[in-house]
Amino acid sequence: QVQLVESGGGLVQPGGSLRLSCAASGPISRIYAMGWYRQAPGKPRELVAAISSGGMTNYVKSVKGRFTISRDNAKNTVYLQMNSLKPEDTAVYYCKATITRDYWGQGTQVTVSS
Repeated sequence: QVQLVESGGGLVQPGGSLRLSCAASGPISRIYAMGWYRQAPGKPRELVAAISSGGMTNYVKSVKGRFTISRDNAKNTVYLQMNSLKPEDTAVYYCKATITRDYWGQGTQVTVSS
């Protein structure tokens, strides 16, 4: 079956950077939209950034100018470059891929703290 595996989370100081990766594997004919979501403790999951199969992107207002989403269609992989990280970016980050349906990764923890 289709699996999404995320990597790249960790602990970083405010102002630092991290790059998340999410690779999809399995019986994949085509991946439509891909995206990154996050969920902080006690808060609902929110969309952080999304990218279409054609490369169109959109971001939640709080990360515009700091985060960049990209994808490598040949590798079925989506990336999230996160710069100028803030403590309020602390959350579990999940990737999602729309194929025949939506598939989710297991999540990777990002902690921004001094």
